[in-house]
Amino acid sequence: MATKVIAGKTVQVNDEGFMSNPAEWTKEIAVEIAKEEGLAELGANHWKVIEFCRQATQGGKSPTLRQI
Repeated sequence: MATKVIAGKTVQVNDEGFMSNPAEWTKEIAVEIAKEEGLAELGANHWKVIEFCRQATQGGKSPTLRQI
């Protein structure tokens, strides 16, 4: 499997370059990815959405509007 260094941490990525192991995710990595995507910072609302998605996807499920 391919790897990539994000925020100083080596993580596993798939063929498209996306992280493939959720256990490797950190808030520092989220901040770095946001910067790569053109966001200067992640605000409170960003973190609410990120936390919602992370909690909703535990167990391998995708978040849905029904969970809101």
